[in-house]
This record gives sequence, structure tokens and C-alpha cells, in this order.
Amino acid sequence: MMTDPISDMLTRIRNAGRARHRQTRCPASKLRQAVANVLSTEGFIGDVNVDGEGVDKELVLNIRYSDDGRVMIDEIHRVSTPGRRVYVGSGDIRPVRNGLGMSVISTSKGVMCDRDAREAGIGGEVLCEVW
Repeated sequence: MMTDPISDMLTRIRNAGRARHRQTRCPASKLRQAVANVLSTEGFIGDVNVDGEGVDKELVLNIRYSDDGRVMIDEIHRVSTPGRRVYVGSGDIRPVRNGLGMSVISTSKGVMCDRDAREAGIGGEVLCEVW
């Protein structure tokens, strides 16, 4: 039984990048797909595709590399866990690595990056940080 599916997805992305894989797969859910879409929109991973139907649905996440072969994600880690939820208000959202990274935040308007949440003036649960 998996207690933290978001952490599992982030670990799969981290491990695939370190092993130089072109893509990785993880079980699909609406929240995982939303987090993956934010990472893809911000350029940290490539395309996000859904494979299969019903219970067998999987997310196919393409790993992005720079021109010199380095993975685009230097570090990715979970902030809010099932045992310790971390919430921030709109004024308390801090930049990650002086703006070189980003936070993925689950808000009342959906899952979005920290920059978009600051612009919209809404806070929420900080799911993960990427740089």
C-alpha cells in the first residue's frame, strides 16, 4: 500500500534522470497529472501522456536533458507530507533558489507554480520544490 503517491512520482522522476532514462511511468491520478503538467509547462520535464484506461491508466513522463546531457532537474523534493501538511498564504510564498526553481502549490483554483499563485493572490498547500 502506497501512503504518499506524489512522493512516489517525484522519486520516479529523480531516479529516471539519474539513470539517464528517456521516460518513466507511474500510476495515473488527477493530482499526479496536474503536478506533472505544471512541471512540463515550466520546462522541468518533457511531455506528459496518459496510457491505458480505467484502473490500468499510467502517466508517461518524458525526462528532459540539456544540450550538454545534464538532466534539467537538479533536485526535486516533497515539502508537504501526509504526516505534516505545509500551507502558505499568498504573501508567504517564497521564491525557490532566488527564482531559479519553483514550488508546486495546490490551491483552490487548482495546482499551479508559485509564480502563478503569487500573481493570483492565493495560497495553498506546498506540494514540492524543484530546481
